[in-house]
Amino acid sequence: MQFLIIGGPERPGHPALSHDAAARYRYSPDMTELVHLETANGVATITLDSPHNRNALSRQLQSELLGHLEAAIASPEVRVIVLTATGTVFCSGADLKEQREANVAGAATSPAALGAILETIWHSPTPVVGRINGPARAGGLGLIAACDISVGIEDTTFAITEVRIGVIPAIISVVLLRKIPLTTITELFLTGEAFTGSDAARYGLLNAAVPADELDDTVTRYVASIRQGAPGALAGAKRLIREVPSMELHHAFEETARRSAAHFASEEAREGMTAFAEKRPPRWPHS
Repeated sequence: MQFLIIGGPERPGHPALSHDAAARYRYSPDMTELVHLETANGVATITLDSPHNRNALSRQLQSELLGHLEAAIASPEVRVIVLTATGTVFCSGADLKEQREANVAGAATSPAALGAILETIWHSPTPVVGRINGPARAGGLGLIAACDISVGIEDTTFAITEVRIGVIPAIISVVLLRKIPLTTITELFLTGEAFTGSDAARYGLLNAAVPADELDDTVTRYVASIRQGAPGALAGAKRLIREVPSMELHHAFEETARRSAAHFASEEAREGMTAFAEKRPPRWPHS
């Protein structure tokens, strides 16, 4: 096992976190891997596997998760990333035992690692689908909100519980406030009350809430639908979602016209339109 360092490569408009802010963490080769990456048929599946603490966001888990995300994004063969977990809990949030030990030792802990993870998912040019296999609390909801599409179980529960232990949902607010309407997120932040997967779908946190036995089929359908799109077009569509809402109106029309022209002139567009005319599926790279 190699050393992983938190703090991803710089992206245009999104500089990498500084060395001090990145909360760098190294682990030894004899430590059990807590996050797994498997790639097959153009799909990279990243699995949280830390059952002893219900997939809590320990420093080691965060370091491995960020490393696997960056590896999957960098691979031209990966068309879609699926984020999921083993066991009955998706993610229980911060590793409170680790936090308490750090407090006793007088060692400050930095939340910057989680911010780097959420930003990496949010700006990933490769679509990220969350297969939310069970309950999530606190920071786990940040992972769900950062995904492009998330599917959960209708009768599972979620909660943003930070205020109940004397802290605030600071880092995850960046993505949650972009997904959940203000009136609803205000209630969830201030009360810490649990809500169901069906509620989460109504709030906009999940795209779909389904019975447990339909979770895999639903995720598979989303992945198959995404794979029908061209890789560059999918990345471009994600950029529109992330960037256009904050643009001034006139600039937005100018910028989107420029991007539209560039994509219509691309090799992908030529292949897509030719395939449409020939009534055949387009042949995208690594399809």
